Amino acid sequence: MHWPDPAQRPRITEIRDNLIVRITEAEREGWLGEVEGLKVSLAGAEDKLAQIDRRSHTTIELRIPAISPTI
Repeated sequence: MHWPDPAQRPRITEIRDNLIVRITEAEREGWLGEVEGLKVSLAGAEDKLAQIDRRSHTTIELRIPAISPTI
């Protein structure tokens, strides 16, 4: 699975915000087909942001193996 780069979060947020504005405009103008396409794109942007958030909060504990004394 391809994970979005966390460094791209600001850009994806900008895209999401732009899509919201475009959806509002398309709804106001009655462009129903455009609204549906933009909503699909919005869902994709929100999914990428959620993936970044999930991965950035994941903690992995790396344990150092215990060394037993040799006799």
